Order: sequence, then C-alpha cells, then structure tokens
Amino acid sequence: MFIIRGLIYLFGLAAIAQCIALEAFEFGTAAEYNEQSLTERLQDLFTFSSSVIFFICAYYSKPLRQACILLGALTLMMCVRESDSYLDQNVFDGAWQAIVSVILLVVIVVLRKQVKESYQSLRRFSETSSFGFVACGMVIILAFSRMMGRGDLWKALMGDGYVRVVKNVVEEGTELLGYSIVMIAAVELLAFVIAAVKKERAATSN
Repeated sequence: MFIIRGLIYLFGLAAIAQCIALEAFEFGTAAEYNEQSLTERLQDLFTFSSSVIFFICAYYSKPLRQACILLGALTLMMCVRESDSYLDQNVFDGAWQAIVSVILLVVIVVLRKQVKESYQSLRRFSETSSFGFVACGMVIILAFSRMMGRGDLWKALMGDGYVRVVKNVVEEGTELLGYSIVMIAAVELLAFVIAAVKKERAATSN
C-alpha cells in the first residue's frame, strides 16, 4: 500500500510541476504568475484542503487532537495569507491580518488549559510519518522559497536582462511545492488516524 501511495505522490507532484508550466506555455512572455494564476489558485486549494483534513484528524484522534488543531489553524492562516490581495481589495485593507488574528485567538482560547496535552500530542505527532512531510514542507515554504525568491538574487544573475516573472515563477513554484508536501502530510496523517480508529474499533468489538 505504501508503494502505491508513493507512486501517487510522485505522479501528483509531476502533475503539479506541469500545472506551474501551463501559464508559461499559454501566455509566453506575457505570463505573470500573479495572484490570479493557476499556481496561486493551487496554493489556496492545498492550504485550505490541508486545513480541513487536519481538523478532521483532530475530530477522530484524541491522542493527536491538539497537534491537529494547531496544524489545521496554521494551514488555515496560510490560506488566508495567500488570499491577502483578494481580501484587501474586496473586504477591507488589512482584512487578512484581522482574520489571522481571530484564528490565532480562537486557538489560544481552545487550548489555553491544555498545554501539557498539547505537548504530548505534538510529541506523538512527531513519531508519525506525517511529521517529516510537514517539517520538509514548512522549511520549503518559510525559508527556501523566500531565499530563492529574492529580487536581488535574480537581478545579480540576469543583470540588465532582469525579468521579474522569472523570479515570480521560481518563488511561487517552490512555494507550491512546499504546500503540496504539506498536503501529502495531511493525507498521510489521515491514513494513520483512520488505521488507528479501525484498530481501536476492532479491539473494542473483540
């Protein structure tokens, strides 16, 4: 089964790489890789889907509940952050900061008396296969994509031939890779939780 999942992830990531390239093939030098691009839309989809899956895991898994709540809230805040331009233009300026603050406040209120349980839950999560995917994805999103998306780097590399879209596609494409890996982490955790629930039900029935 793990081989099948691995192949699905392999072909899935290859398909995502092709999606990143679609805008370039369709628009050529007019491609912008802005907030309306397919790449950005996929980022929104993956962050929101990951958040939903993590919250589902929190509902079904008591040992991992606090960890899943934190992961669900984190990916939901990332989803809101990725929609900052839309929210600023269609809601009000600074809307995404307000929404993120509300999410953070809700998490603090929900877990304020569960510090010890949260630590134990995170420790249990670190023992699952999902942890490595989450760590890898977050490093790519928060560090690697930012470093690769520095304007100074691409200006130094291309000189007078600097083209901003090259920077954009590298930064947004790398960021999408990170979100894809976090999505894989969510799916892996869901598979782990489902297996644990089935095992627990089987033991109870016996």
